Amino acid sequence: MSPLRLFRTVAVAEAITWALLLSGMFLKYVTETTELGVRIGGMLHGVVFIAYCLTAVVVGVDQRWTTKRLLLGLLASIPPFFTVWFDRSAERRGELGASWRLVSATPAGHERPVAWLLRNPLRGLVAGLAAVVVLTGVALVAGPPVG
Repeated sequence: MSPLRLFRTVAVAEAITWALLLSGMFLKYVTETTELGVRIGGMLHGVVFIAYCLTAVVVGVDQRWTTKRLLLGLLASIPPFFTVWFDRSAERRGELGASWRLVSATPAGHERPVAWLLRNPLRGLVAGLAAVVVLTGVALVAGPPVG
């Protein structure tokens, strides 16, 4: 899977889970019919939010995004549906390539973990899934956002 396809898939999934969460919030707070949509939508959104952030870091390092651009990509996960806007913007700017640079290029110091993930795809996938599970667990222990 190319950086473009992976990033787009996760960015769209993040936007879809935003829609589920917002629909659940409508049912809970406006129609006052059920909070099940918030429970399910919130959990799904939390998991995909974490996956999006991890994906943005991996793709950003591989595609040599500037720190400013990577931060913008991470911040795009906060407002609803901005991940799709960022994905399209990054593609137009040529920041999402058709291949993984670090599969064959010599990595710089901070690129080594990403190069390892990309050069060992099965282990990289397992490590990515484990990171999502652990970070989701930390978020659950920390509790829901207040506000």
